[in-house]
Amino acid sequence: MIEVIRYSSFWKEDWDAFVKKSKNGTFLLLRDYMDYHSDRFEDCSLMFRDEKGNIQALLPANRCGECLSSHNGLTYGGLLTDDHITTTTVLSAFQALKAWMKENGLRVLRYKAIPYIYHKVPADEDLYALTQCFPDIKIEARDISTTVTLQTPLPWRELRRRGVRKAGRNGIVVVESDDFNAFWKILDRNLSMKYGTHPVHSLEEILLLKHRFPEKIRLFLAMKGEEVLAGVLMYDANDTCVHSQYISSTEEGRSQGALDAVFYHLLTSVYTHERYFDFGKSTEGDSSSLNAHLIFQKEGFGGRGVCYDIYLMSVDN
Repeated sequence: MIEVIRYSSFWKEDWDAFVKKSKNGTFLLLRDYMDYHSDRFEDCSLMFRDEKGNIQALLPANRCGECLSSHNGLTYGGLLTDDHITTTTVLSAFQALKAWMKENGLRVLRYKAIPYIYHKVPADEDLYALTQCFPDIKIEARDISTTVTLQTPLPWRELRRRGVRKAGRNGIVVVESDDFNAFWKILDRNLSMKYGTHPVHSLEEILLLKHRFPEKIRLFLAMKGEEVLAGVLMYDANDTCVHSQYISSTEEGRSQGALDAVFYHLLTSVYTHERYFDFGKSTEGDSSSLNAHLIFQKEGFGGRGVCYDIYLMSVDN
């Protein structure tokens, strides 16, 4: 028997402890990260316990009307499990979830699966269980990201290597920095001019998260003298995968290979001990539009495709 409990702050310590020992969790699923934007979402995260009261799984989620989504404030937020979970237990968890949703007036489940690059060991039991418990399951959206397998990297395209050499000739150096203000000005300007939008995180929010997770959130800048030409904000998601959360460059930086220099530094010096380096998604809008220029740049560093899937299903079937 699996019991479903709605999360409250009373369970914070238990939640975080399970995330840290899970086989597919990242620091983004700790409560101090999830709750930074709690004013924007009605949290409806769930805990799954066995008959002895032991936590078997967690589901980061929020409620929006009759829909339970995992989680609209995160890139991913599927079922978190540990090394001891079995497929039959995951099946029981989703059967219990379906019953709980019906009891609480929730008719639709929107499920953001955790991509395999964040799995410390295989953790696709949820994908199997979803198809068994929800016969009308469909893919609502599929984004594509670009990931480098760091222990067996593919060769770089010559265009990217030329960029690194150009940056060296122009005296560009890469440093780790806490000058988030300078980078955010570049990032916000670029997003505003190209897409009429702004970073998902405000400067104040990212500074708060940096304070809460100083070793997990790291900023690397390409400098020419005292001038910032480009930068990459990295998330050390877990022991398996690192992720570039924000990437941006000035016009001068683009002409001088500044981002090529940053990624060369990250891939060959900073993160060589990791398994995966995820450049992030290159799809836009409703995921149907591919930014071909952006993904071409990422593939030039030896990255190849990883899908971020969102599933949609009804509990009435």
